[in-house]
Amino acid sequence: MTTQALRNRYVADSVATAPPAQLLVMLYDRLVLDLMIAGQALGAGDTATGSSRVYHAQEILMELRATLDTSVWSGGPGLASLYSYMINELVQANVANDPARIETVQGFAEQLRDAWREAAAQVAAAGQ
Repeated sequence: MTTQALRNRYVADSVATAPPAQLLVMLYDRLVLDLMIAGQALGAGDTATGSSRVYHAQEILMELRATLDTSVWSGGPGLASLYSYMINELVQANVANDPARIETVQGFAEQLRDAWREAAAQVAAAGQ
């Protein structure tokens, strides 16, 4: 088995066995990674890579927004609005090849990721 195949299997196994809270953190980690690479790529003039990573980040945000149940938490509608804003900013960043807009979205994504990571740690600690 090749190194890449082993890595792919490890990632698949990690996702398959992760609790829901950890899956959410993993999704945010990927979102932040996509945004970081997209911003660097667009800043270097690599629009193909930048556009591809922005598109993937948009897909993640659309999935987060689609699966958000705004009826179970008073902050849900605000988070849904933030997701919509982030998606719109990424569309505009992609059209204008604007790394600054990506950086703004990345800042929000990092804050959200960190908050969900802390919440996941609290849930895990409470379960033990």
